[in-house]
Amino acid sequence: MSETVHLTDRNPRVSPDELVDDLVPPPHFSTVSFDSYRPDPAQPTQAQACDALAAFAEQPAKRGFLSKLMGKEDRSKGIYLDGGYGVGKTHLLASAWHRAEKPAAFGTFVEYTNLIGALGFPRARDVLTQMKLVCIDEFELDDPGDTVMMSRLMRELTDAGVRIVATSNTLPGALGEGRFAAQDFLREIQALSDQFDVLHIDGDDYRHRDLDTPPEPVSREELDRLESEAQGVVARDDFAGLLDHLQSVHPSKYRRMMDDVSEVLWDYVVTIDNEGVALRFVALVDRLYDRGAAMHNSGVRTDAIFTDEMLHGGYRKKYMRCLSRLTAMASGAER
Repeated sequence: MSETVHLTDRNPRVSPDELVDDLVPPPHFSTVSFDSYRPDPAQPTQAQACDALAAFAEQPAKRGFLSKLMGKEDRSKGIYLDGGYGVGKTHLLASAWHRAEKPAAFGTFVEYTNLIGALGFPRARDVLTQMKLVCIDEFELDDPGDTVMMSRLMRELTDAGVRIVATSNTLPGALGEGRFAAQDFLREIQALSDQFDVLHIDGDDYRHRDLDTPPEPVSREELDRLESEAQGVVARDDFAGLLDHLQSVHPSKYRRMMDDVSEVLWDYVVTIDNEGVALRFVALVDRLYDRGAAMHNSGVRTDAIFTDEMLHGGYRKKYMRCLSRLTAMASGAER
């Protein structure tokens, strides 16, 4: 039984409590483990990172009564997984969440900043300090405000004895480069860097090991056929209309927009020429990928969605991760 919906019709209400409840691995990573991670034998850093993070996840939280009485908590450095897109960092991060004591929180960097925006900093901090482990995927600093806010949050969490694991395509000391005047915030960036032991993961994008290019776009008639043969809920939208709609929906709602969607079909995909629109589209693709959704489109091929200027700018790694995920979704490649 199939059902066709339109994302352009959806603008869900998401309460602050629901944002907290959503801080768990998404469906695509709901059953992963360290045992199911398949490191590339040619890249020893992958197996090394897996073993190190598994050991870290099994460590008990250090919150002794005496240290609390004295107003101090035992501080231990978090783990920062640095590596290119498609080397399995999110798989390892979700595996750490599954292995660790609970309660534990899992979310993207953007989801944590959205949580702070919805709850306010004091309440968000109080919620997160109850966790044994906080997992932060896709750690990125896009503006100075995020730099100061996340530096403070990480410091207060580690002071409270919360263990932290983060993933990123950028070393902590280089966060913000190319996006804002990072040199003016070196103290905050260095404070973030000092809170982590860095594990670097080498390797190629596993999503594309057997793919040279994204699949070619299909005709509108082929989209009609795919829609008629779809199983479950398929979301079909005109691409330009979808981009317009995303500007009116806060990114914190994107996950709930796709709650039941298993496949997306986009008509007349075009190159995005506005950076703000492009970044919202990236956030949407991340949430679709989290669901393991399939994607097909007419119009331009997915590797032409972003301009050359965007792909060589400060958000290059974010766009390249998005293209990697779009290719996997369009090809049905294992993710």
